[in-house]
Amino acid sequence: MARTSAGLLLFRRGGEGAVEVLIAHMGGPFWAKKDEHAWSVPKGEHTAEEEALAAALREFAEELGRPAPEGEPFALGEVRQSGGKTVKCFALEGDFDAARIEGNTFEMEWPPRSGRTAEFPEIDRAAWFGLDEARTKLVKGQARFLDVLEAAVGGASGAGGHE
Repeated sequence: MARTSAGLLLFRRGGEGAVEVLIAHMGGPFWAKKDEHAWSVPKGEHTAEEEALAAALREFAEELGRPAPEGEPFALGEVRQSGGKTVKCFALEGDFDAARIEGNTFEMEWPPRSGRTAEFPEIDRAAWFGLDEARTKLVKGQARFLDVLEAAVGGASGAGGHE
């Protein structure tokens, strides 16, 4: 059975009405020194029995340590990533303090073949970026969500970002 994830792309209006999105840098040693295409919409896997929007809201809270702001999310569609996972994404307008994240962790053998297990955060940081900069940061398979969001809410792309 194909793996299915659901995510929540939080957005806000920055300076001059430019749309900014909150994305998360993937944790763990593989992603530690990577920046370009090493960020993701906060997301996670869910079963066929769990509604995708409920999973997206749950995963946002688990990965960032606090629930998403109140509001009415809307669907951005779904993509199939290079690894075969299907990701369904929802957008929600709201603000969030990206500096205060305390999400889930995972364990893996590190260094490889050392026999030692280390714990790492699923997400090691989150930040707000303008759409143009977010396109260079997001894993390639998720960039389409930015296009759909931009078409849905309008606003200048804005190249600026800040953490």
